[in-house]
Amino acid sequence: FDLKEFEGKSVAVGVGRFGTYVKWGDAFVNIPRGEDPFSVDQERAEELIREKQLADAPIATYKGEPVTKGKGRFGPFIKYQNLFINVPKKYDFDNLSQNDVNELIEAKLEKEANRYIQQWEKEKISIENGRWGPFIRFGKQMLKIPKNKKDEKYTAEDLANVSLDEVKKWISAQDSNAFKEKKPAAKKTVKKKSTTKKK
Repeated sequence: FDLKEFEGKSVAVGVGRFGTYVKWGDAFVNIPRGEDPFSVDQERAEELIREKQLADAPIATYKGEPVTKGKGRFGPFIKYQNLFINVPKKYDFDNLSQNDVNELIEAKLEKEANRYIQQWEKEKISIENGRWGPFIRFGKQMLKIPKNKKDEKYTAEDLANVSLDEVKKWISAQDSNAFKEKKPAAKKTVKKKSTTKKK
């Protein structure tokens, strides 16, 4: 059901697959579990929206960019640009200092910098350092790096200089359909029913 506008945006209460919510413009604000959505009036909706605004407000900045925080399915995190950074228990999540934020972001950036040996963003292909050694990431797939002609593992230096064409060959060897062009779906032809009536 619809309520009055708040700060120039429409307000409505609804039910979705994740529970009840207040919809404010394009934003969805969860109504606490156990609270009857029919009891949410204009005042309560505005209260929930303000709480959401406060929760989404930046807690700090890093190099002039805002840093926000939240809680997800993997626990508390901070968000900087497109990075979601888990906050370990040793930090006081409710009272993160600017130093804590800097430390968390810098550790993540360093990890990300060391993650890629080579990256071809357009092709969605990269050679990355993994827990058990380098591997190829192709889209959502994680593929093995074959041994070289001497039947030895490639060194990090070799992998830093390997060509995209060579990496594509390694991918094709493990996924024969990787670079095949997808055929457009054939259009179904619908036969028209004859309009002539049988006598």
